[in-house]
This record gives sequence, structure tokens and C-alpha cells, in this order.
Amino acid sequence: MALSNSQYDQLMRTYELRQLDNEHGLRKRYEIACARIPDLKELDETVSSLSVSQARHLLEGDDSALKQLKEQLSLLFTKKKELLRSAGLPADYLELHYTCPDCQDTGYIGTDKCHCLKKAIVDLLYMQSNLQEILKQENFSTFCTNYYSSNYIDPLTGRSSQESMQTALRVCHEFADTFSEKFSNILLYGDTGVGKTFLTHCIAKELMDQSYSVIYFSAVSLFENFAKNAFGKKDEADNDVFDHIYNCDLLIIDDLGTELSNSFTVSQLFVCLNERILRRKPTVISTNLTLDDINSIYSERIFSRISSNYMILRLTGDDIRIQKKLLNLGGTNDVTP
Repeated sequence: MALSNSQYDQLMRTYELRQLDNEHGLRKRYEIACARIPDLKELDETVSSLSVSQARHLLEGDDSALKQLKEQLSLLFTKKKELLRSAGLPADYLELHYTCPDCQDTGYIGTDKCHCLKKAIVDLLYMQSNLQEILKQENFSTFCTNYYSSNYIDPLTGRSSQESMQTALRVCHEFADTFSEKFSNILLYGDTGVGKTFLTHCIAKELMDQSYSVIYFSAVSLFENFAKNAFGKKDEADNDVFDHIYNCDLLIIDDLGTELSNSFTVSQLFVCLNERILRRKPTVISTNLTLDDINSIYSERIFSRISSNYMILRLTGDDIRIQKKLLNLGGTNDVTP
């Protein structure tokens, strides 16, 4: 999950090019403005000569020079904005226009990575993995509920497999659609092969398309990173990984329960889920475990956090991969009699 030096350099070159584009755009706008406003260059020359003159007075010990300079410059800048408006140009026309005003297209706010750089890092890592190709195939537009049986009745809920999936699909869609408006989390649990991972891909694709930072971990990979941080040699890249885990817009943990469970993984899971709840950062979890399994394996403390802070969606039915194969062979789309 960490960037290599070459990947980091690649991103920084992107920011450097962005800054050059900003400066080029400003020069072009200045040429256009001067063509429309003949007095503009003379006004700028007045600003320059005034600044030099007042700087000289400051060096000579004139303490009032700085105050006078600020007052005179304020009048000149006001006049400049009026000239721009009279020519039909916005008041900020001759200011640098940034893609990210927060960091002014440097990628950093002070010594901290800007949110735009954090997202660029996540996007670059996904671009160089196979996940983007998966998301092209598995998203809300390709999701089909026809594979889910209307005859398979879940003895726990009394609902059919198809009804449960239709509900889950609606909830996941609403989760993505209202992501910026309300804080929520989702737990998808149930049988193997019923579409839990597919639904997490749907959510990931929807939010990444809206420029949110989404980090996707299998449970095994997530706990391997926790172990490396706790027991291995740490470097700046490792710190970045944990900053992403705790602060990304959405964290997806797929297949919880496939990792080797022990006291370390339980404690790390609690810290991760609790931190993200406190920071109001949404999390989506998928698992084949039952709710009783989650309670017994991960402790009542974790189960309490999930039950009180997550929308819990139970999915049941036949393995969809088998259903698809049957349909491709011309068979029935309903395995369950």
C-alpha cells in the first residue's frame, strides 16, 4: 500500500506541471487583460515603482513607510479590480487559479500532505493494481438481481434471497448517494458467493468516481499491515499507510474472518473501527461469519461497536458464481427447488 520513490516522484512531477500550467495561464490572462485595458500595464508599473520607493524609505529609517505603502497599494489594487470588472473580467482574473486552493497545488499544507495528494496516492496505487479493471466489471450498472432466488427463504428472516439482495442493493446505493451528507457504516454478512464483495466494489466505484479516497483491504492484508507496523521496522511509507487507513474517506475490509484470529488482531480491529467511528470516517465490512461468530471471535466490545454504528445487511442463497455458469450453459437461473 506504500508508494515507491519513483511513484512519489511521478506524483510530484504532476504537481510541478500543474504549477507551471497555472503560471502559464496567468501570463495568458494578463496578455488578454492588457489588450482590453490599455491602462493596466501603467498601473502595474506604478505598483512596482511605489514598492521600490517605499522600501528605500524603510531602509532609511522611515517607520511610516510600510503603513503608507499598504494604504497606497490597497487603493491601486481596488482600482485594478474596477478596471477588470469594467472590461467584463472577474476581479480575480489576474490571480493564480489553483486546482487545489488549500495547498495551492504543492501537495502539502505546511509539512503535512494535503487531502488532494492523499487521494492522488490512493488513485495511483489503484491504477497500478488490478482493482480498477475489476471495478469496470463490478459496479451498480452491471449488478443483476436475476441471479437471486425468489424461492430460497432464509429461515432466520423469512425473506427470500432475492428480497434480501434487493434491500441490500438499495441500502448500498443510498449509502453512496448520501455519502457527503451523513455518516454511516455497513456490515455485509452471509453465505459464500452471494455478492458481498461485488457490493463493496459497487460502493467503491461510485465513490471513487466522485473523487473520494477509498482504500480496499482484504482482512488478511489489513492485519499484515498492522503486524508490520507493530513488530517490523517502521519508515515514513508505513506511517502513510496508517494515515490512509484511519483517515481515508472510506475504508473497505473484505472477508473479515479469513485472517488468523488472535488477541493481536482483535485489539487492532477494535482500534481501527473505533478510531474511524470517532473520526466519523465510514467503513464497509464484508464477512462470511454469522453475527454470533463475530461476537465470539472478536469480543463483545467490537460487536457492540458494529451493532450500534453499522447498518447490518444479511445475504443468503446459492453461490452466484454457480448460477452464472448455469445460465451460460442454458440452464435455470434458480438452483433452489
